[in-house]
Amino acid sequence: MAKKQYNCLKCPAYCCSYSHIPVTKRDLKRLAKYFDITEKAAEKKFTKKGDKHSPRVLRHTDDEHFVTSCMFLDKKSRNCTIYEGRPQICRDFPTQTRCGYYEFLKFEREVQDDPDWVATTD
Repeated sequence: MAKKQYNCLKCPAYCCSYSHIPVTKRDLKRLAKYFDITEKAAEKKFTKKGDKHSPRVLRHTDDEHFVTSCMFLDKKSRNCTIYEGRPQICRDFPTQTRCGYYEFLKFEREVQDDPDWVATTD
C-alpha cells in the first residue's frame, strides 16, 4: 500500500461525518459485547435503517463542524469514544493515499493565505 499523504490525527474527524457508516452483523456483535448488551439492543440503540447495500448504519448526533457526525465521536476531542468497539469500516479506514477533506483543506489554506484555517459549516 502506498504511503498516506495526510495525518488523521490533525483532522476534525471528517470521516465520522459521513452519513452512511455501515454496520454489519459482526459489528453489532462487537458493539453488543463492548457495551455488554444484546445484539438487538445494540442495533436499536446505535443504528438506523440504511439502504439495500447496507441495511444498518450508525446513528448521528449534532456536530458543530459538520452538521451531524457519528454518535460515538467525542465532539470536543474529535476522537472515537468506542475505539476498541468500533465497526470494521472504521478499523479499515483510511483506505486511500489521499483524503478529500485534507486536499480541500490544503487548497483553502492556500487560497485564504492562512495555514491554520479550518473549514466548518457555520
